[in-house]
Amino acid sequence: MRTPVRTPRNASRADDEVAAPKSTQRLPIWVNQRLGLLVLTVALATLFGILRPAFLDQRLVLFPLLRDISTLTVVALAQMVALSVGHMNLAVGRMASFGALCAGFGYDRLGLPLQLGLLLCLFAGAVIGALTGWIIARTGVGSFVVTLAMDFALLGLVSLLYSALTENAAFTTRPSGLMDLRSTSLADICIGRVCGSPAVPQLAQFTVLALAGLGFLYTCTRMGRELLLTGANPAAAELSGIPTGRRILLAHTLSGLLAALAGFMAAVGTGTFRASIGNDFMLPSFLGAVLGGTLLTGGIVSVLGALLGTSLVGVIRKGLDLLGVGMESLNIYLGCVLLLALSADRVRTVVSYRKVVRSA
Repeated sequence: MRTPVRTPRNASRADDEVAAPKSTQRLPIWVNQRLGLLVLTVALATLFGILRPAFLDQRLVLFPLLRDISTLTVVALAQMVALSVGHMNLAVGRMASFGALCAGFGYDRLGLPLQLGLLLCLFAGAVIGALTGWIIARTGVGSFVVTLAMDFALLGLVSLLYSALTENAAFTTRPSGLMDLRSTSLADICIGRVCGSPAVPQLAQFTVLALAGLGFLYTCTRMGRELLLTGANPAAAELSGIPTGRRILLAHTLSGLLAALAGFMAAVGTGTFRASIGNDFMLPSFLGAVLGGTLLTGGIVSVLGALLGTSLVGVIRKGLDLLGVGMESLNIYLGCVLLLALSADRVRTVVSYRKVVRSA
């Protein structure tokens, strides 16, 4: 769901004109970004299925594909929350790795059950995210610098902890239920297999909960609207009485929590809690969020768009991989996709602005 921000009543007319292009209510249907993503994803999946029929194999291809999409969607949501206040989280991958480290430590050394290990993981991610947000809010240093510094700090910390606590830079203890969560689908836990496809993994439940929670936050709560106002115009938000410092703290706390959840999901997907978790999260976090319609400058988010953007990237990755495209070429293609997404976002902003001006 795409959530535009409303300009505060006491903002100037110039502020209204800046915020106006961010509204999507007057845009023609062909400019709808989510519809375009859905159509393109379905078209590419169909094309890959024709070129490589193995692409449609539910167990061997679609199940791991949807498991990866579930994880990377949560990564995109972690980045989206930071972008909603006009910030970015360059440490999203390391926060995921740190959360997975805490969960693995809980399972291996403390003997925690699966659920308590997940809670420990989420708490660790939320604490790291809160620390990042507090530093940004109190010092006024840009999120780019702070999260980049946090990325390097966590890189060293996670590596040191794994070296000190493990022999092979991984926790291999698997609590009861972890392998079922990794390898079973929603259909496998349903009577008669009538409530889900064998291709839909159980991990997708976490993604659905994250999507529903953020959708409710941004569309139905005052706090969500204040987050968007903080991103759209921090000065106007401050003048309107919004505690922008606390909203920045909240955004980064949620970003860290979601990053840790993604780290847990990635660890479950591989079956081990290792130091390399989150190394490849940076590009997908921006791809999913920006392709879905979240603005880099803040003020507009699209929760459903993050899912669609990540799904498109996942389909492209898997399809090109089955077609024999190498990893180097694949990264070039994904970089081009991100560049096109940024260009399309600029075109969409110009089109909407001109439409509003003509109708004024």
